[in-house]
Amino acid sequence: MTPSTSPVVPLVASHRQRFIVFCFLMAALFMATLDNQIVSTALPTIVGEFGQMERFGWVSSAFLLSTSAVMPIYGKLGDLFGRKYVMLAAIVIFTLGSLACGFAWSMDSLIAARVFQGIGGGGIMVSIFSINADLFEPRERAKYQSYSSLMIMASGSLGPVLGGTMSDLFGWRSIFLINLPLGVIVITGLVLMLPYRRPTRLPKIDYVGAVVLAATITCLVAFADSRQIFGSLVAPASLALLAVGIICAGLWVFVESRVPEPIVPLKLFRDSTFSLYLIISLCAGSVGIGLVNYYALYLQTTTGLSPSQAGLFFIALTGGIVTGSIFAGRLISITGRYKPFTVIGLAMSTIMLFAFSQIGHDVSLVVVAIIMFLQGLSVGVGQQAPIIGVQNAVPRGDVGAASGAVALMRMGGAAIAISLFGAMIGTGLKAHPVDIPGLADIETLTPKILAGLPQASQQAVAAIYHDAFAPLFLVAATIALIGLVAALCLKPIQLPTMQATEAPKEEKAAA
Repeated sequence: MTPSTSPVVPLVASHRQRFIVFCFLMAALFMATLDNQIVSTALPTIVGEFGQMERFGWVSSAFLLSTSAVMPIYGKLGDLFGRKYVMLAAIVIFTLGSLACGFAWSMDSLIAARVFQGIGGGGIMVSIFSINADLFEPRERAKYQSYSSLMIMASGSLGPVLGGTMSDLFGWRSIFLINLPLGVIVITGLVLMLPYRRPTRLPKIDYVGAVVLAATITCLVAFADSRQIFGSLVAPASLALLAVGIICAGLWVFVESRVPEPIVPLKLFRDSTFSLYLIISLCAGSVGIGLVNYYALYLQTTTGLSPSQAGLFFIALTGGIVTGSIFAGRLISITGRYKPFTVIGLAMSTIMLFAFSQIGHDVSLVVVAIIMFLQGLSVGVGQQAPIIGVQNAVPRGDVGAASGAVALMRMGGAAIAISLFGAMIGTGLKAHPVDIPGLADIETLTPKILAGLPQASQQAVAAIYHDAFAPLFLVAATIALIGLVAALCLKPIQLPTMQATEAPKEEKAAA
């Protein structure tokens, strides 16, 4: 089945110029995604300077929350005003936010600066995928999207290492200030090399819809993190957040059905491809991004590996993601089929996560490395199809809004999963109030403390953490299974080639 599409006219005719523009876009993407990871290893240093350990998690959560909240809005702004200037505005905001982070004087000021920085970061991530849709025809786009995914994975792998190294050598402020020269270079390159395509329709901004959508996302993501904020997911304040989020969601649907230019046009939901890929993106973000922070904890607590040794296992995970991403991108480009890769990726994730839940704490590290590689491979195989699928399914004038919706669901799934998995680990540890010689409180355990415990105590810790992680991986496998069911319901659509999309135009001219 091949959908009927309007002719695809690349924004840039010259292949060389397209490649240069794409390189600048990848630099911007690396900068934005790196900043979500680079801060992780510098956080202990930051807390040591500012104090306020109770706000430790908010340095990362604030960035993730604001990034998620603005993604659909940026996508719609790109559709209305043209993607070039929206992209440049996002980079400027991100760069200024990085400057503010670098000069923060307290934990509160740093969190506020991270919110501002995330507002720019969300725009960068969404605008890049929308600009790719303008630069490349559908099949060629699949190949270049694989490089985008590769850049995201590279930043995720290098971020913690760079954060720790730069923090040690130049101080923690350097991890933010390094974005200033990078931002200036990217802005200059895009100003000179990226053409501006003026949209054909008159801009009509849905201000009310934008505010209500941002409020909805903020409430729901904050609710997912409410165990850290309010101490429990069922605390009165947590339930109030959830109730407000649900009310805002209903109000948003009401507003979007009555405005001429909605942030996310409700008509897009009439195509099952769009609706199903939103579900798939939510599930894929949960297991592909939300689990990353927990692999290191799993390795260090159940196998006794040091942080540096555990970090080596991420080579297997990242290697699988890179291999799967490039492999899937090339095959989608050749065959024009993207559904099979979504199905294969989620099926593999379901199997690998179930395998993680079944292995014991005394399992061979070789087996763990193989499972992590295959899990990474499953993420890489399936992560490009959602963007490609929805961009091919929606009208060209709504590509930005659709891309923003997919990115939002992916990041929202990750944010919710991070909080959910954290709550499960905390509950699992409290369910085993076992006295361990040499350890007063297992929740205060660090790799250094674990390494100094007697062998019997280390084995007891490994058993307790293994019991806490087993249900976590089972829940993750269930989430992947839900995504797999949605993937199986996708229509078997084939991407058009440039020649196929231009043929109707030529026939019409000849007639």
